This record gives sequence, structure tokens and C-alpha cells, in this order.
Amino acid sequence: MKSKRSPLRVSLHPRINYNYNTSHLYRAKSTSVEKHHVLPPHSLLPTKMLWRSLLVATISSHPRLLSTSLSLLTHITHPRFFLLDVNKNPILRSILKTTFYNHFCAGENGREVTATIGRIKDMGFRGVILTYAKEVVDADETAKEGIQSEKESLNTEIEAWRQGVLQTVEMVGDGDFLALKFTGAGPLATQALASNKPLPGQMMSALREICTRAIQRNARIFIDAEQTSVQPGIDAVALDLMRLYNRDGAATVYNTYQAYLKSTPSNLLSHFDIAEKEGFTIGVKLVRGAYINSEPRRLINDTKSDTDDSYNSIAGGILTRQYGPFGRERAFPPTDLFLATHNKESALTAHELYQHRLSTREPTTKVQYGQLMGMADEVSCRLLQLKSDGKASPEVYKCLSWGTLSDCLAYLTRRAVENRDAVGRSKQEYTALKTEVKRRIMSYFKS
Repeated sequence: MKSKRSPLRVSLHPRINYNYNTSHLYRAKSTSVEKHHVLPPHSLLPTKMLWRSLLVATISSHPRLLSTSLSLLTHITHPRFFLLDVNKNPILRSILKTTFYNHFCAGENGREVTATIGRIKDMGFRGVILTYAKEVVDADETAKEGIQSEKESLNTEIEAWRQGVLQTVEMVGDGDFLALKFTGAGPLATQALASNKPLPGQMMSALREICTRAIQRNARIFIDAEQTSVQPGIDAVALDLMRLYNRDGAATVYNTYQAYLKSTPSNLLSHFDIAEKEGFTIGVKLVRGAYINSEPRRLINDTKSDTDDSYNSIAGGILTRQYGPFGRERAFPPTDLFLATHNKESALTAHELYQHRLSTREPTTKVQYGQLMGMADEVSCRLLQLKSDGKASPEVYKCLSWGTLSDCLAYLTRRAVENRDAVGRSKQEYTALKTEVKRRIMSYFKS
């Protein structure tokens, strides 16, 4: 990587632009960071996880294999005959459970989830982000169903969601995150979100109970982003929860912001405005976005480069505490930042900027990092290796979904789609995993 780069522009307000030059950070990344990587990042993976990762990467890096797998997962998610039903075909269930499910998911019950979390933390991760896998695949269709069937079984669906999430709370520990997907509560909740109306009283009562229990376990809460048809309603609920629970100078509740949406910079700016005026801490979980195949194309940035620039600009603005008018014209509100990214450059650059701000005693924002379980292990493990020269180790998390195999099928399908849309990254991961497998085999024979 070249040592000279143009300044990264932070342009998050229509009238005010801020620049911060990161060229010295890139130089540091190519010297001080690289020289400490005696072993490759994948050397941190346990052997069983390494072999499973290689299997998934082999499929993901070959378009035909991936297309076939995606087609099969789609048919299994909506089975039309018993051979494709994981609840009726034990052979199919066993194959999926021992491969894709175990690679991407935490477990089907508390015992399995607790064991998976233990293995993740033993690798050096600060903690986990745990979510209950039950979800609504198409929020638009479910919102329509909510209008028609409000008086039928909706109360039981909210109650089932409440119980599942409370089970999840009991599995997280000190410093972990609980991720909430609101549409998993069923049509009534989804319809309220889509119309940007208050959630049903039963749902709000469940949320207060969930938040209270999470705080008792010293865990924090992520409100997942979803499709734009329901996102304004989700934002409103997230702000209400932050008003209630983020009053001690640190974030307990985080909202999720998707950098691939053109509206995100201005939307986040408005949320900063609310937080600064009302005096609560804003928790920002920044992602690139997960619904590109189901959103109106006009709402999404024109190119991936535009999305990368948006992501890095938002992250840089928060880390330098100069976001739009905040930090210059107005006081910067108390903020906690979580960067959920599979992009190695974004993660490493943010870490170097954060360390630079700490070393120069310039104001900055606490930042943590996360990647999905089963994906971007090179990024996760690379961050874990940055423990040198007396610098604070990055706090890295793995995001895990749990639930029955049938509950997790929609989640597994999304992971397959994400791998299909990131062929270049999948091929790099495949090459790196093959290299690590060869290194271990050679070291075995040399020992």
C-alpha cells in the first residue's frame, strides 16, 4: 500500500466539509502493524473451524457451486415436499447442521449456544453479539398480513418473540450484545413499524422487560436495521429507548445505520441533533447494508465506492468528533461507536485513527468492532493480533444467531447471498484458508 494518499473527506453536512489526513496512518499500517503479524490471521482458528471455513469458502468462491447451494437453500427454506424439509428428513438435517449451520449459527439451545460462545471467547474475542434467529423474510408482505389478521394469532407471536429474546438475554454475559430484530415479533409489530405508528402495548412492554434484564446482566442492545419500509418506525423506537436507557454517559442501546443508503448521513445527523439537544448518549452501530436485493435501487448509493466513502466518512467523523456542525459549531454529543464491517481497510484504518487520537490526546470516541460468525475471519483475527507497543487491544466481537435449524434457514440464505455478492472477498478468503491449511500440514510433519 502506498504511503501517500489524498485526505479522506468527511462530508456529512450540506454546508460544512471537514478533512482529516490519514496518510500517516496508512504508513503506520504498512510498517508497525504488519511487522507484528508473524503468523497469518487464520492461524488463530481452531482446526475444526478452519476445515469448515475452507469448505464454505470453496463453495463461496466458485460461482456455480454457490448458485447451486443458494438455489437449494431457497427450496429448503420453503419446502414443497418432505425430502427438502429439515424437520422431516434426518439426513438433510444432519448434513446442514454439521456444515453450514454450525459454521454460521451458535446453536439450537442454551447448551449449544453457551459452548459456542465459550469457544469464541477462548480465541480472544471480547464477546459476542447474539440474536434470536426467528424473523420475517419480507417485511412488506407481513405488514399487509398484519392488517388482515390482527385479531387472530398476533398476540401469541409477540409473546413467542418475547420468550425467545428473553432466552437469548440469559445466554449473553458481561459486555456482550443482544441484537433485536423487531419484525421477528410478527405481522402486528411489522404493520405498526411500516405505518410509523407506536408499537402495540404488548410489544413495548416486552421491550422494556428485555432491556431491563439485559442491563441486569451488564449486556448492551443493538436494534437491527431492516428494510426501508419499516426503518423510520424502527428509528423512532430506537431513539425512544436511547432516551430512556442511555443516560449515564455510555450507550446501552445502539441503533444501526446502513451506509449504502443515500439518506443515512443526513438521518444520522438528525439523530445527533436530537441526542445533543436532549442530553442522552447516542449508540451508533455502522454497517454497509444487508438488503440491497430487496430495496428500491434509487435509495442506494450508485456504486460500492460511494458506499465505502460514506462508511469511512461517517466513521472518521465520529472518531474525530467532527461530524457535520458538531465539534466545531456545536458540542459533540456523548457517543459510542461500533463498526460492524467485513472490510479490512475500513477496520484497520479506523483502529489506527483511534490509536492516533489516543496517543496525541485528541478527543475521540470509543470504538469496537464486529464481524459475522463464519465470515471475514481474516479481518477479525487480524484485529485480534494488534496487541503490541503498549497499545490497547481492539475489542472485537463475533455476531451469532441462534435458533432451530428451520428458524435459521432465512438467515443462512442471506449469508449465501452475501457471499455471492462478494466474490472477490470470498476468493481471497479461500486462498488464505488454503495457505493456512498447508502451513499446518507442513508444520505437523516437521514436528
